[in-house]
Amino acid sequence: MKKWFSFFLVFILAIGLLTACGPDEAEESNGSDDKANEEKAGDMPEKPEKLLLWVNAEEKQEEAVKQITEKYTEETGIKVDLVPVDMLDQVEKLDVEGPAGNGPDIIFQPHDRIGDLVLRGLVEPVDFGDSESEYTDTALDAVTYDGDYWGFPAVIETYAMYYNKALVKEEPTTMEAIMEIAEKDTDASQDKYGFLMEAANFYFVYPFFSGNGAYVFANNDGTYDISDIGLNNEGAIKGGNLVQSWFNNGYIPQDLTPDIMNGLFKEGKVSTVLNGPWMVREYKDALGDDLGTVPLPILDNGEHAKSFVGVKSYMLSYYSENKEWAQDLMKFITNKENAMTYYDVAGEMPPRNDALENPVISEDPIFAAFAEQTTYGEPMPSVPAMQQVWDPINDALSFISKGEPVKEVLAEAVQTIHDQIEASGAK
Repeated sequence: MKKWFSFFLVFILAIGLLTACGPDEAEESNGSDDKANEEKAGDMPEKPEKLLLWVNAEEKQEEAVKQITEKYTEETGIKVDLVPVDMLDQVEKLDVEGPAGNGPDIIFQPHDRIGDLVLRGLVEPVDFGDSESEYTDTALDAVTYDGDYWGFPAVIETYAMYYNKALVKEEPTTMEAIMEIAEKDTDASQDKYGFLMEAANFYFVYPFFSGNGAYVFANNDGTYDISDIGLNNEGAIKGGNLVQSWFNNGYIPQDLTPDIMNGLFKEGKVSTVLNGPWMVREYKDALGDDLGTVPLPILDNGEHAKSFVGVKSYMLSYYSENKEWAQDLMKFITNKENAMTYYDVAGEMPPRNDALENPVISEDPIFAAFAEQTTYGEPMPSVPAMQQVWDPINDALSFISKGEPVKEVLAEAVQTIHDQIEASGAK
């Protein structure tokens, strides 16, 4: 009873205090709230007149970023200068232009170059604020290095299987089905093939290694052990033998180039092709409703093929004098609305949970396969040592395609990788 009476007295007292607060006091209270909001907004430094962003030199991507940054200028009054620079040329260019004071505030890079950029001292960590959970876990893992985030994820991509419905009546979901198609539809004398891919390119070949137990560097809870390279273990040898069989059986010609492969597929001479989402528009223009896609085929061991997942992100230049506003712009470009604008115009998938769950993507008959495949893949290692992997392993695949012994070739490639890592001082 006493407890109830105490609550009653507190209630009466509260009513009295509210009654005593007249219009003047209420206005003063609202004024305090407004002042607090102003102080919060004032946490940002004074707005710069402009920000400089190096956009990847590709027409559709440039157009997408242009549309988005024009909206940013309307909302903030800050002009955004876009300078087209090929993505793979930006690092060396920043190394020169940054110290000279001519560099950008923001660059655009694939995540596997983050470690190298950090070691060079060319970029700074970024702060997602309250937007961290909006990006996919894979994207966050990809832009993480040494415990920090180093970019605002803008694009997530991996590869999948395209097929020509006029030639393939059922979805080719298994490796066994792909090999049956390769055997049935290949007639090299007529430039007709059942299955094509860049089989001497490790980026595309990796699923057939990893799905059998191979790996680049041992991954211990997000930390790579670059002394432990799994590209000549049993799984790698099994993958190498599979790749070699495609050449031995005549399924894939020795002189195949991406241009030849894409041309033959668009001409309707190839049943299935392993490739990335960047070819969707060209393939669609050529094949129309006959174009289909599925995730990478399930391997003979019943495992999903684990493709490399790449994440391209906007990164903060170490030399930027407008770091807070540069991050504000990166956050704006990759928000929910603008991520979908980028997808609509550039045709690249945004690594946001709300975007990949959007029916525009998840129910798209072409892009849905790529979105699903990202769930089976793994980010390419972003440590600097990764740069020492590509050439030796691609050379090894070239030798394998020509019939050289798989086990010996892979062993030599791994030794070369170890040697190059040691010589480079990479970590």
